[in-house]
Amino acid sequence: MTTFDDFLKLDIRVGTIIEAKVFDKAKKPAYQLKVDLGEEIGIKKSSAQITDIYNLDELIGKQVLAVINFPPRQIADFMSEILVLGTYSKDGVVLITPDRKVSNGDKLG
Repeated sequence: MTTFDDFLKLDIRVGTIIEAKVFDKAKKPAYQLKVDLGEEIGIKKSSAQITDIYNLDELIGKQVLAVINFPPRQIADFMSEILVLGTYSKDGVVLITPDRKVSNGDKLG
């Protein structure tokens, strides 16, 4: 079991995907994403294993939720700075998105 205080340690923010490309050097199929998290946080990079459901074109402009306070993680020659959140479905990972457009950098409350 975890506590609510543990949950509060996570800094989960809304960002908009502004760039997506195939991550050829990843061991499992993945995309390299650039996510705009607003003026205060800026643009961050993420490796995301979301190729089963999403194509590159539909990702641009999509708002997503991401954990921004995990340490960066080296994946092949790429430094993933944030963890974009999704759920595991039978068809692949489905991104968690706000149901309405909100400001980049808005915090999950």
